[in-house]
Amino acid sequence: MKKIFLSLLIVIICQISIVGQFKYTFSQFGKETVDFIKQPLKWEATDYVIPAVTIFLTYEIMLNYDEPIRTAVLKDRRYYNSVPIEFGRIWGELYMPVVLFSGLAAHSLITNDMTTRKVAYEIGQASLYAGAITYILKMALGRARPYKEEGRASFHPFTTLFNTDDQSIPGGHSTAAFVLSTVISRNVKPTWLKAVAYIPAALTFVSRVYQDKHWTSDDFFGAVLGYFIATWVVDQHENNKSLVEITSTLPLSIRIAL
Repeated sequence: MKKIFLSLLIVIICQISIVGQFKYTFSQFGKETVDFIKQPLKWEATDYVIPAVTIFLTYEIMLNYDEPIRTAVLKDRRYYNSVPIEFGRIWGELYMPVVLFSGLAAHSLITNDMTTRKVAYEIGQASLYAGAITYILKMALGRARPYKEEGRASFHPFTTLFNTDDQSIPGGHSTAAFVLSTVISRNVKPTWLKAVAYIPAALTFVSRVYQDKHWTSDDFFGAVLGYFIATWVVDQHENNKSLVEITSTLPLSIRIAL
């Protein structure tokens, strides 16, 4: 995981530099990163409500639902390699932000399209923030994955640098999946398409629990983390003018509203 994350970091930073020749510059990325790190220092009392509620709900799911849900899904393994489950897993893989970023960045460079450039930049930026936070939390908490059969309350804090078996929370695939789906959802115009953008992320959530890689609480925490990190990133650039709109004509065509 460490090697994959470092590769992700190098690729995205390099391509942000290329995209930055036009707009969304590398210096802008640095400035926003510093601002992102400083955010907790700027929070007011009400800003702590969402983190507090997230932690509370994660604990409640851990306490009351992790074991029953795992017991239920382990009774039927017929769909372990089914298309929806595998699609969900792939959507949350760490290489997906690289693939989407590369494709969108290449398109923006060829066509000088600011919309795809914005989406590429936000995917890269949010993925880096989410990846760093997720990795730190995984090591700090050191929760054992369900397939280790140590139970829902097995934690090995700060002993999991290279042992991914004890890096269960937060769910990294769900974090990455909700980053991608949130950025895409925020950058498309039709309401139905905004909702559809979350289907892959929902499949990722389900697949990681179904394949016994994570507890339900792991994925819940990861999903919330990915959503709010991506939301913060998009909010930095939102001007309500760069939206991808799907027209109602058949066959479907994509029109960029600038």
